[in-house]
Amino acid sequence: MTGPTPTANPTPTTGPTPTTATATATGPRSIAAGSIGTAITGNVVLAADALTSARDTPAPPGTNNLGPRPLCVGREDELAWLRRVLAADGSSAVTQAPAVHGLGGIGKTTLALHYAHCHRGEYALTWWVNAESPARLEQSLTALTARLAPTWAAGAAGPEQLSWALNWLQWHHGWLVILDNAEDPRDLHPYLGSLTGGHLLITTRRAVGWPRGIPTRALGTLAPDEAATLLCDHALHGAPPTPRQLLDARALAADLGHLPLALDQAGAYLAQNRTISIEAYRRRLGTKLDKAAEGIDAERTVARVWTQTLAMLTTRDPLAITVLHTLAWLAPDDVPVTLLQHLDDEDDSLAEALGTLGSYSMIALTPDSVSLHRLLQTVLRGSGGNPGRSQAEHVLTAAFDALPEPPEHLPAPAWDALVPHLIALAATAPPDHHDDPAVKHYGTAARYLNRRGHNARTIALREAHLAHHERTLGNTHPDTLLVRGDLAYAYEVAGDLARAIALSEAVLTQHEQTLGDTDPRTLIARTDLAYAYRTAGNLARAIPLFRTTLAQREQAFGDTHPQTLNSRSDLAHAYRMAGNLERATALYESILAQREQTLGETHPQTLSSRSDLAYVHRAAGDLARAIPLFRTTLAQREQTLGDTHRDTLNSRNDLAQAYQAAGDVEHATALFEATLAQREQTLGDTHPQTLRSRENLAYAYDAAGDTERATALFEATLAQHEQVLGDSHPDTLRCRNSLAFAYRSAGDLERATALYETTLAQREQVLGDTHPDTLNGRSDLAYAYQLAGDLERATALYETTLAQREQTLGDAHPQTLSSRSDLARAYQLAGDLERAIPLYETTLAQREQTLGHTHPDTERSRRYLTRARAALARRHRRR
Repeated sequence: MTGPTPTANPTPTTGPTPTTATATATGPRSIAAGSIGTAITGNVVLAADALTSARDTPAPPGTNNLGPRPLCVGREDELAWLRRVLAADGSSAVTQAPAVHGLGGIGKTTLALHYAHCHRGEYALTWWVNAESPARLEQSLTALTARLAPTWAAGAAGPEQLSWALNWLQWHHGWLVILDNAEDPRDLHPYLGSLTGGHLLITTRRAVGWPRGIPTRALGTLAPDEAATLLCDHALHGAPPTPRQLLDARALAADLGHLPLALDQAGAYLAQNRTISIEAYRRRLGTKLDKAAEGIDAERTVARVWTQTLAMLTTRDPLAITVLHTLAWLAPDDVPVTLLQHLDDEDDSLAEALGTLGSYSMIALTPDSVSLHRLLQTVLRGSGGNPGRSQAEHVLTAAFDALPEPPEHLPAPAWDALVPHLIALAATAPPDHHDDPAVKHYGTAARYLNRRGHNARTIALREAHLAHHERTLGNTHPDTLLVRGDLAYAYEVAGDLARAIALSEAVLTQHEQTLGDTDPRTLIARTDLAYAYRTAGNLARAIPLFRTTLAQREQAFGDTHPQTLNSRSDLAHAYRMAGNLERATALYESILAQREQTLGETHPQTLSSRSDLAYVHRAAGDLARAIPLFRTTLAQREQTLGDTHRDTLNSRNDLAQAYQAAGDVEHATALFEATLAQREQTLGDTHPQTLRSRENLAYAYDAAGDTERATALFEATLAQHEQVLGDSHPDTLRCRNSLAFAYRSAGDLERATALYETTLAQREQVLGDTHPDTLNGRSDLAYAYQLAGDLERATALYETTLAQREQTLGDAHPQTLSSRSDLARAYQLAGDLERAIPLYETTLAQREQTLGHTHPDTERSRRYLTRARAALARRHRRR
């Protein structure tokens, strides 16, 4: 018994790919071509000189972007805790990345910045990063590149600058990076896994959801004495308070719930209005509550203080009030000052208004940008009769109207600076809001993000754009249906498969009702829904849709039309995924014959069909037929496409996998190494196919018994997956499972089991409980429990996995048969031969029927059954 096949084992890099039903590209994944390989966007590989620069560029002493030291009162216990955690190992290596959590306005950022200032001399570099979203995080890191390599950064695109910064942090040691205001722990996983030369310090509102190994500390409100001291320090400019002032400050601080943000704003108000005493301000605060403010206590507290400041500013500087209300509806950080210039033609007036707001602690101001505290933003949005949204729409519309169209495949810094604010505006559109002048830019911004590989960020834009189309064009207008399909695809890319499928189903129904069952756009919608089902692992629903689309294309275009052949290939691929190798093989043979006849022997699509047929033979265990086909395809691609064409590299990889399956590890390893070197050269070091090659080579090393080399390569590849694709991308999860396999292979069951458990939990969350990858992960974890001797937990997982595979994949799917065999083995190890043998018998009979009598899996089942029967016979003889 060798245990379940590792779920990250090499998989084909060729095979059927999604195609469109018409030569006109319409929609996010429609491609005006007969077939296309994997489309990759957004991955950046630096040139050798840039990598060398990142390695060799030192940080000048004291390099930081911290700004002035904030006023931090008290917090001695929290500061001591941070010091203990970060200096626990006595070195600069990241063994801990502490997370300080608490509600908005509690002083998390102040604490982190105070710590950084206190220990700045101990670090080579100290850098503050806005970690609210992946986009903001990336922008903060590109600023590091601009600081350390300004000449190079001036001519580099944003993604290149980000890559340079990450490489610099990976090369250098002894730095402190503050990841401030992290909203989602998953956004930080790539950095937690790859930045290992310095210290990371996280601030967040999130108390739960952090990976094991991340120490967390809750930050509460200030102690009464500390709160009164902070208030007096602000209000009295550091002058010592009188006993009466201190008493009044304690009372006011109590009224404000000892919340640092409220204390800061109250103190700033008193500092700007020195004729008002602390006691008089407290009386005003108690009689002028903001009746519109709702929500948590902190929001109501800030609303009370804000009401006082607003009343003062309304008389003193009306433009400041307009700016404040406008900022409430934009993204909270890094609002360009140039954007706000659309509010007033006088630069001096705007500068004065911003200065006034800064003096009252209402905003954080730099020469080029403005930021607003999120808690204050929440209060402003919730205030009654707020006119700020229309002003925000006005300034954004004017700014985007002045921008040229973004380039097709290049970054546009001006768009990058404004799009986050457009997303914020779209995300906060009231349901009954019908007159948004900025809506005309939502679709353009979504397309720009899609081209940049950030389609998941387009959801708010597409939702608002769809609502506009539904109101103005109607629910079933072709343009409305197109935008609805775009939104469904954005949900799918973001991993929200439930919403993606529901919307795709609605889109198909509406296409059928308005355009007819066989309109090319209906066929595209049907194919898109089938792809969504297939992504979710629901082949039982995907296959009938692929069948229907194929039949309709046969009728509309004929039996050998390229689009018909594409649909046939989609169906064959689905059959192969479902384990119906006999039907898949017949379809692949038919497609190959038709393409040879209509396109020629060496046409790229003919070669793809030949490779598909070879792969299905390999899946059936018929390596004697698969390997010659792989060899032929490789030779033809080398001759017609060249030695380093992507399809040629795919063929070389496929042949290596076939050799490995045949036990020829030496030939397989040599081919994997050659393919990896060529992909690194032609595609770059972090291209997904390069990462897959690196993973395949690691498996080959493991098969050759070199577990140390395999583990190191898996670890490096996982770090790259996390950096390039993100922590929860299905490929990253697959690679994480691969690393667990390497730990298991090396005998480190404790690390393997922990990683299997983590990966399974992520797959359940991202992919769903019955997705094939989730079921694979559950089987792998069960085998790890089995190896550790925990047969009770292993058996329970095997039983669950078998039941789920029977339900989702069918009774005779190869993976279902593997689960049945695994469960039988677990019963046998537990001494329950009476339950094991019938399972072995069933599995053998089904494998003989579906795979044939000589398939390796069939022969393995025969050996297991023979041994189990022999063991039972020995037991009976002893009795």
